[in-house]
Amino acid sequence: MILTTTPNIENFKIVDYLGIVTGTAYDSSYSSNGTKMSFKDMFSMTKYYEKYTLGLEAIKEKAFQNLKDNANKLGANAVVGIQLDVEPLANSATLLVSITGTAVTVK
Repeated sequence: MILTTTPNIENFKIVDYLGIVTGTAYDSSYSSNGTKMSFKDMFSMTKYYEKYTLGLEAIKEKAFQNLKDNANKLGANAVVGIQLDVEPLANSATLLVSITGTAVTVK
């Protein structure tokens, strides 16, 4: 599946617009692959940023997979105009990733 932030795809023709699709995922930004950051590691900026980055990447991958699954349900082979939004949930260490785009069929 082709995923792009642009409204069209070079060397492809959009044959059909199938609708808006979304993919969302949320999780703690302080965990990665099921392992949580220890209390001691929270005071090490290097470990903190490493875990935070790995956690965010994992959440983004889940959201992109959900986006692709939703586009496949519509019969799309591409999603154009993708926008990604990352929001922290109030009073928690949880991040919400929301991805939106237009499902299309290209040739």
